[in-house]
Amino acid sequence: MNKLASFFTELMRKYLPDPFVFAIGLTLLTVVLAFAVEGQGLPQITREWGSGFWSLLAFTTQMAVILAMGYVLATAPLTDRLLDRIVSRVHSPHTAVIVATLVGGIGSYLNWGFGLVIGGVVAKKLALKVKGVHYPLIIAAAYSGFTLYGLGLSASIPVLVATPGHPMADAMGVIPLTETIFSAPMLITSLIVIVTLPLLNAWLHPKKGEKVIEVDPDIDKGIDNAKAGNALDNENTLANRLNNSRILSLLIGVLGIAYVVFYFADGKSLDLNLINFIILFLGIILLGTPAAYVAKLNEGIKTISGIILQYPFYAGIMAIMAGSGLVTTISEIFVDVATPASLPFWGLISSYVINFFAPSAGGHWVIQGPFMIDAAHAIGSSISQTTMSVMLGNAWNDLVQPFWILPALALSKLKLRDVMGYTVIMMLWVGVIYIGAVLAWGYMTH
Repeated sequence: MNKLASFFTELMRKYLPDPFVFAIGLTLLTVVLAFAVEGQGLPQITREWGSGFWSLLAFTTQMAVILAMGYVLATAPLTDRLLDRIVSRVHSPHTAVIVATLVGGIGSYLNWGFGLVIGGVVAKKLALKVKGVHYPLIIAAAYSGFTLYGLGLSASIPVLVATPGHPMADAMGVIPLTETIFSAPMLITSLIVIVTLPLLNAWLHPKKGEKVIEVDPDIDKGIDNAKAGNALDNENTLANRLNNSRILSLLIGVLGIAYVVFYFADGKSLDLNLINFIILFLGIILLGTPAAYVAKLNEGIKTISGIILQYPFYAGIMAIMAGSGLVTTISEIFVDVATPASLPFWGLISSYVINFFAPSAGGHWVIQGPFMIDAAHAIGSSISQTTMSVMLGNAWNDLVQPFWILPALALSKLKLRDVMGYTVIMMLWVGVIYIGAVLAWGYMTH
């Protein structure tokens, strides 16, 4: 296993470019495929790309907010003390890798934005505390838990189709969560992932005598210096008293939480904007003062530069995929050989492929969902299983999709090629689990 990890790590080190270069390459590949496969002219492809380039601007802002403010929540003093207590009980590199995977996985199951951040935070803490931890592996391990979001409480597609009046309600109805993420097969799948993935990741750790890359102990020196500078600004002026007022933070925090209570009392459902709202005001309360919140948010903003730069490129890719018919062509290749029992399997595989070009589950569903649901109706396959297969294909591919690992790279100060060799192996194992799950689920019910 370590030889396999070394092989993929060396392969990625030599040939894998930075995520932005990857996004440019995918854009050019999509243009070529639209031209060669769909016969679409370059002027039309260019128009579709440009018109769709900013189509995810609101979503980009939502993602930036959830990551930056999720960082604040994940590094707030209360959370930080809890993580420090967990870290203090870890003394071996293998245990550290297991704990990082569990924290990232459980966090992502609860909320994908929170999990992305807290996994990276605890991985860095463990690497700084436990001597002999292979830093690229523990960061990759914490990120690998992100795949559990596809089975968790913030799984975009199941949550969307469980909402009355969702965009495809006329075609497929409302699918309750008890038939998707809370169904027995998916709960068992979640359990298998959360038990086996940490063990796999620990197994990948270099053995005694093999090369280990430890974290730079001064990795947070710049942040610590900034905190020290802020601490010196303690003049007893009205401005500073307001900046450091716990009462102001408490009042606005309570107002925010009161709105959330009224929101649910009115029968409204959870959405991304409300998630961001909750994270914002919980963070304000936990940080204690306006000044402390702003200082911590400034740290978090450093994690979102890649998202802001690359989201528009993926929006352009999605526009070409949808406008040219490439999504339909890719899906048809798999659906043509499907049976009612095997359609979820082919949905998983096609979703995995499409996710390279459309890594946002919500946007992914918009362009692949209609065709998959039509196919399920046509051959009598399960709507809920087909829906869940698209979600799992998305979450499976995310392990090797550079798009979502950007926050972890920003937190860790590592390069994509440093960690991708490990996430490839993790992806292969998760693929075995997901393929087995959808095949068993499909054939048990047909």
